[in-house]
Amino acid sequence: MTHLWVRAEQRPNEDRVGLTPEGARALLDAGIRVTIEESRTRAIPMQGYIDAGVEIAAENSWPQAPADAIIFGLKELPEDGTPLPHRHIMFGHAFKGQFSGKALLKRFKQGGGTLYDLEYLTDDTGRRVAAFGYWAGFAGAAVTCMAWAAQQQGGICGPVHAYADKDALLDDLAARLDATGKARPDAIVIGALGRVGTGAADLCAAMGISVTKWDMAETAHGGPFPEILAHDLFFNCILARPGTPVFVPKSALTADRRLTAIGDIACDPDSDYNPVPVYSAATSWDAPVTRAHDAPPLDVMAIDNLPSMLPKESSEDYAAQLLPTLLQLSNLGAGVWQRARAEFETHLKEV
Repeated sequence: MTHLWVRAEQRPNEDRVGLTPEGARALLDAGIRVTIEESRTRAIPMQGYIDAGVEIAAENSWPQAPADAIIFGLKELPEDGTPLPHRHIMFGHAFKGQFSGKALLKRFKQGGGTLYDLEYLTDDTGRRVAAFGYWAGFAGAAVTCMAWAAQQQGGICGPVHAYADKDALLDDLAARLDATGKARPDAIVIGALGRVGTGAADLCAAMGISVTKWDMAETAHGGPFPEILAHDLFFNCILARPGTPVFVPKSALTADRRLTAIGDIACDPDSDYNPVPVYSAATSWDAPVTRAHDAPPLDVMAIDNLPSMLPKESSEDYAAQLLPTLLQLSNLGAGVWQRARAEFETHLKEV
């Protein structure tokens, strides 16, 4: 029997989950065994899973799961260097040249396990079957606007936190923008036709921020892109890949510009294809921006688990998108799962 083991997230400020109690019940009805680890932080209460009839395991006990269990989580595993013998479903961030990704692949190679990377679960047209993109864009644009508001008052954006729902986030952001006593900034979104860009644009619309929306057609010439520097805010919503142009080069730091805040929502600073090479490391909830230049200021927001700022809404949305694919877990040799394994095996050969 196929066995899905949903692990607790071990990363700080990560309260999301990829399976709801309703989804768990659907998997059980389809003949899939489901184990859910206890969690002190998960946004969806444990009682719903108990009521659904799943098996319950201790928090972070997945290393001792049966060898045939498929371990399902969202964000990265502890970087302890241990071999990984299980099959894992998660965001591995391992296929685009990231340094930490190479270390992860070595652990799979040593343990004989398999990574089914959530970013590479795609349909037969190449489109991802499920994505947190909308809420990443929404929350990432919000934090970038917070950074701009802090600048206007002579400061730098302080720690951020999770919100009960999007209305609570919007109320907080509106108060911060109003406190500057200035007109709303304007923004440019690259990747505006995708999920991430749509979320960023919707946040701006809710705040009365004028948005220039660009996608592949506007960036096809490869740059340079002086229009970006002519806006107050820039949101990068395009995943880095071979051929991605540089949107904000290092020369922009000292160039004549209005741009003072970047939301690198795609957040691939250690990729070989980083399109925003004015910074080199992801930011965090405690320090949400890095100041790339002082005068005039240029702050970069690059938090890589943004949807967890709205953990309940983003979990429910993502889980609903992913459930039809999880229901196919009994047939890992075909379709979405076969394509994801092939991607993993291709990159495993490189380590």
